[in-house]
Amino acid sequence: MNKKKIKAIVDQNKQHKIALIGIPYDLNSSYMRGSAEAPPVIRQALFSDSSNLWTETGTDLGAETVLLDVGDLEFDEEGEPLQEIENSIAFLLDCKMLPISLGGDHTITYPIVKAFRRKYKKMSILLFDAHPDLYHEFQGNRYSHACTFARILESQLIDRLVQVGIRAMNGHQRAQAERFGVEVIEMRNWNEEIPLIFDSPVYISLDLDALDPSYAPGVSHREPGGLSVRQVISTLQTLKGQVVGADIVEFNPQNDPFKLTARVCAKLLKEIAALLVGR
Repeated sequence: MNKKKIKAIVDQNKQHKIALIGIPYDLNSSYMRGSAEAPPVIRQALFSDSSNLWTETGTDLGAETVLLDVGDLEFDEEGEPLQEIENSIAFLLDCKMLPISLGGDHTITYPIVKAFRRKYKKMSILLFDAHPDLYHEFQGNRYSHACTFARILESQLIDRLVQVGIRAMNGHQRAQAERFGVEVIEMRNWNEEIPLIFDSPVYISLDLDALDPSYAPGVSHREPGGLSVRQVISTLQTLKGQVVGADIVEFNPQNDPFKLTARVCAKLLKEIAALLVGR
């Protein structure tokens, strides 16, 4: 789906609140490719007859003018993918829609947040992840998915970063977290009573490996000891703040033979969408 096709869809459906967009990009994955295949798989699980489009809090995402699927981005061979991502998200925001982006690896969050910063002078991110993704560079690549939040913070694209579920943090990334003033809630200190309160618009970035692999095995970097599906949902439902957008990244269908992780993605997508509708 190129930008012209997205524009045609949006022009006919501008009354919708949420835009669901697939970003099949995994060129900056460091260990295993495959997350670029995720968007259509998540979409299939979301719209499957095995469940419905109602959220736990009573929002019907299938209702008219709520959720618009604008398809997947198609990258021009001669174009710059990160710039194309930024421009596409900026277009949706200009149309007063709230994007939920389906990755793809975590690199996509950087251009997405660049687009959001054009609109929001003050903004926070709530990150669910096993890894802080704060490397200055990783394997010689400054745009690796392991460097995403270092790029975001050094570019001053956000005012606050809260990370939940972290359990694979090394010394370099601890130093980076201190340098940038990141609020890190490591799994060893996890407590469901910890309040998550934001006084500025908040963007949610959900890396599937934040969950324990027993709940979401379909990822490239399995890190035991993570969050349960219920813990993530409870955190979302008790979050205080204006949620303005989100992404779901790092789901790798190649590692999900029974499609368990796809169903988890669909479930969490619905609960995130409920926050956008009720903002």
